[in-house]
Amino acid sequence: MNNYNPSQPFNNGYATAAEAQAQRSLSSYVAKVMRRVYAKMFAGLLLTAVISFLVASSPAMIQLIYSSKIVFFGLIIAELALVFAISGAINKLSSTTASLLFYLYAAINGLVLSSIFFAYSPAAITLTFVVTSATFGAMTIFGYVTRQDLSKIGSILFMALIGLIIASVVNIFLASSAMDFIISIVGVLIFVGLTAWDTQKIKQMASMTDSTQAGKVATMGALSLYLDFSNLFLYLLRLFGRND
Repeated sequence: MNNYNPSQPFNNGYATAAEAQAQRSLSSYVAKVMRRVYAKMFAGLLLTAVISFLVASSPAMIQLIYSSKIVFFGLIIAELALVFAISGAINKLSSTTASLLFYLYAAINGLVLSSIFFAYSPAAITLTFVVTSATFGAMTIFGYVTRQDLSKIGSILFMALIGLIIASVVNIFLASSAMDFIISIVGVLIFVGLTAWDTQKIKQMASMTDSTQAGKVATMGALSLYLDFSNLFLYLLRLFGRND
């Protein structure tokens, strides 16, 4: 028996034109939310880069941040507190407050990362940024378009990340260059995978929320991808800048 439906090619396999239109509307909405995610993420990265450069150009600021362990570690603690605050209280925060906290985090991270201008050459920083951008772009596109469920991979990568953090803490005391090299490579691999996983997760979040929550989804998504990009950049920088 021939079950051919003449309307099927025009509806992309959906039973009715209304169902096809609903799916197109959802896809359009998700794409709109994702554009907000990327815009906010890149704004955060730009803020971090500008502040890092300005601080690195100011001996007084460098003296203030790095001459006192209290100030430096206070900034680190503030960063962690902001990440946990945004992630844990996102449902209680207004969209505006969540955005402001995200940009505050990006600004503080700029203060902390200003040290890379003294640890690595401009050529290494530039090369690493280009490679990071290309790698991040490829993986976030993959995470957005793939139909494969990445949740299992994401769970494995999250456990690997915990192991990476433990290994990094241990190597502070061991000061092993070989172990540092291995940690850097593993870190790159983990955050390459997390970029794809987080992108798919953000896309799924966007598809399950309405327009009243779009701002919060955009902030959470921007924070996740910001962390993926910045960590990928730092681990690649440790590889490309090893001889500087």
